[in-house]
Amino acid sequence: MCTGDCAKFIGASLYPFCALCIICNLLLLFPGWTTEAVQDPQEKLTPEVLYLGGFFGSGLLVLIPAICIQYTGRHGKLNNRVGMLVSIVLAAVAVCGSIYGFVTSLLGLLHGPQCYYQFISGDRRWTSPFKREWEYLELERSYLFHREVWSRCTIPVGVVEFNVILFSTIMVASAVQVVLCTIQMINGLLGFLCGTCQRRRGTV
Repeated sequence: MCTGDCAKFIGASLYPFCALCIICNLLLLFPGWTTEAVQDPQEKLTPEVLYLGGFFGSGLLVLIPAICIQYTGRHGKLNNRVGMLVSIVLAAVAVCGSIYGFVTSLLGLLHGPQCYYQFISGDRRWTSPFKREWEYLELERSYLFHREVWSRCTIPVGVVEFNVILFSTIMVASAVQVVLCTIQMINGLLGFLCGTCQRRRGTV
């Protein structure tokens, strides 16, 4: 496959992963499928949700370079050594964005959601119970391995499963983006050093 065709394929392949990350991050703003958390985000949403790693990082910061990378892969003025050099820079920006989305989602997964938690002592309050689980819950391992405590997050309903699924989805999509963008950086370098296939095809 020519370096230009590879760039076009990688650029188009990034689109669905960007859309997936954006959608998942937006859904995280509405735990329990209600708007209650958005009305009081500082108390009812975790910082990792408000960092918008899936929206800005793995979303827009990857989507915009993806559009440009696909464009450099088309046969025309940018499908040359300079275009391939530009695609390397764009792919590097996309890698940074996807890493940001991955890290914020990983932290969100590890720290757990903000919820109205019912403690064994009978105390109930809005908190991030799993972020300091060694102090609050005395769990030997992460809350991810203790599903029996998930149901103690009474409001929003099912918020733990909600967070785990969406943050995990962003993490997986971000990891795929890193791989694709890294491949494009290598492809762009080859295109810059060796040229694209345009000259061989006689178009330029």
